[in-house]
Amino acid sequence: MSQKQLKEAFISNLNGTSLLEISAGLSLPPLCLLCRGLLLILHYLHHGKPVSSSKYSLLLDFLVLVSPLLFSCTVLSPIIFFIPFILAAFCAGIFSRIYSQRKRESRVPFGQIVAEFQKARLEPGSIPAITVFRVYVNVLTSISILAVDFPQYPRRYAKTETYGTGVMDLGVGAFIFGNALVCPEVRLQPHRTQPRFSSLARQVFSVWPLISLGVGRLLSVKSIEYHEHTSEYGLHWNFFFTLALVRLAASLLLAVFPRHKAWLVAVALAVLYQLLLSTTSLKTFILHGSDGRDSRLGFLDANREGLLSLFGYLAVYLASVQVGLWLLQPRSSVRGWLEALRGLALALVALGLLLQLCQMCTEPVSRRMANLPFCTWVLAHCLLLLGLFLLADLALLFTKLLVKGASVPCCWEVVQPPDARRKHGEEVVQGGRQGKLSQPCLISAINRNQLLFFLLANVMTGAVNILIDTIHSKAAFTLCILHLYMFLNCLIMYILHARNIVLKFW
Repeated sequence: MSQKQLKEAFISNLNGTSLLEISAGLSLPPLCLLCRGLLLILHYLHHGKPVSSSKYSLLLDFLVLVSPLLFSCTVLSPIIFFIPFILAAFCAGIFSRIYSQRKRESRVPFGQIVAEFQKARLEPGSIPAITVFRVYVNVLTSISILAVDFPQYPRRYAKTETYGTGVMDLGVGAFIFGNALVCPEVRLQPHRTQPRFSSLARQVFSVWPLISLGVGRLLSVKSIEYHEHTSEYGLHWNFFFTLALVRLAASLLLAVFPRHKAWLVAVALAVLYQLLLSTTSLKTFILHGSDGRDSRLGFLDANREGLLSLFGYLAVYLASVQVGLWLLQPRSSVRGWLEALRGLALALVALGLLLQLCQMCTEPVSRRMANLPFCTWVLAHCLLLLGLFLLADLALLFTKLLVKGASVPCCWEVVQPPDARRKHGEEVVQGGRQGKLSQPCLISAINRNQLLFFLLANVMTGAVNILIDTIHSKAAFTLCILHLYMFLNCLIMYILHARNIVLKFW
């Protein structure tokens, strides 16, 4: 068996993991974000200034925001359920130290601090959790696309063959979700009027890099005979094409239907597609080809998974547009966002029940078909991750109110001091914007060049696979390669950010 066939077999015929294990893994990025923020606040408390050195800032961000994820999806995966508790305990210890030292300076009762926190007013129109969500989806995807080729990456985390829930299956849906949260239809101001098809025109112009990358990936994979999982999207299709067409189709639908009814269009599309899968021969065609023997004759037959799964991904995108519109509703206070978190919790419960019902009445989750259970699962877990990021943001905001002058990049800032705090003659920090601009941040760096970050990750993944026999690598070597790979990618983004370079002209 050739090296190409060995690698294809290594990532094929897999069945995924449990929903509980995926949920445990999703709790890690918000905990890492919370840990990084608390460490920055503690540093400010001791030194009276933020971390000003770019080198130390990059090192801290990489070690706290990225490195734990590399370990948790490789050598620490057997104890994945314990890692969130360890990180949470570490965060609790840092917060306890911050609070105890703050308490010696000011004897304001804890209950009064909580009351003032709830009244605090936040930057209007700023939702850092959306930015962090999109960046972390990119980071987790970049880790997984290389780590999956090493034996230390559990096979249950890789993409499933037909049915099941793998970590990488969720990553595909999360990419769609994150793109929809910031699409033109969501960012359109309610009071502004524009031509009906203007968003579609912008999308036509903005998706050409994705199509170009899709063509480039296709040509490079075929020319060097790179290993590929044919049943993932087909012979010629790839995720760049899927994302481009989903964005175009969604803009067309939202030009016809009111954007605040996007969820109805999503439900109708997902249910109709599932009915076709369940009542016609469509499912058999996707799984076994037109002749029932997994034929790949003709463009549709050769790329049936990628083309027909567009319906499911389009449903996810439209539902995510509705989530984006709901998140951007005016909420200027902490109290308003606490109510939003309650709304997210109720949505999670509803989607969890719907997922169980869908699997009992139809079929298990299938990324290959992007069926109704898959759409429901993706939305539920993306809302879970987004909600945890919101919770981490609010926890950091509360901690910053304890330490006058503290600032955390990519986190909410108080723009109007609570009345009660002003009565005590204290000022709540309003220098957050200055700190945000001067304080280096890996999240901001990646956010400014997300497509480039993902492209570099794909190129470096291909280079590593060509140069290294990944399947037979030892654990120490694997960790070194993965850390070097991610650090180089992050360093490039960091340098571009420091020089104010954004490689986007579309």
